[in-house]
Amino acid sequence: MNRDDTIERIREALGKRLLDFERKTSSRIFLEVAPDTVPDVSRLMFEEIEARLQTASGVDTRDAIEILYHWALDRLDCVVTVRTRLDRHNPEIESITPVCVAAEWVEREMWELLGIRFRNHPDLRHLLLDDDWPAGKFPLRRDYEEG
Repeated sequence: MNRDDTIERIREALGKRLLDFERKTSSRIFLEVAPDTVPDVSRLMFEEIEARLQTASGVDTRDAIEILYHWALDRLDCVVTVRTRLDRHNPEIESITPVCVAAEWVEREMWELLGIRFRNHPDLRHLLLDDDWPAGKFPLRRDYEEG
């Protein structure tokens, strides 16, 4: 299956759950989905499309906490980024570690640096910050103040 066929397969599988689609280049695709669909989308990407989770990244925008899951389709020389937006006052989402264990550490990073709660994560504990880091202080949040 070629790149275009695979992208169309993803679009069809997501159907109405696909909130936005953007093809930045022939090898860079961006999808947006609601937070509650991320585990299903991850299962599609990992198990059916056989994509590799390169990484995931989180960012505090003015309106939401965004998570970007970057999936590599190595055999097709393509990266598909799946974006979801969380309520910045209550950023919570289901962990994708049951689908793709490679997400474990990056979810831990986003938990401690951005305050994203990953439900059903197998080991949410500090990875980068000291264990005595003050609760509720997230250094990558826009409203973070030292001290």
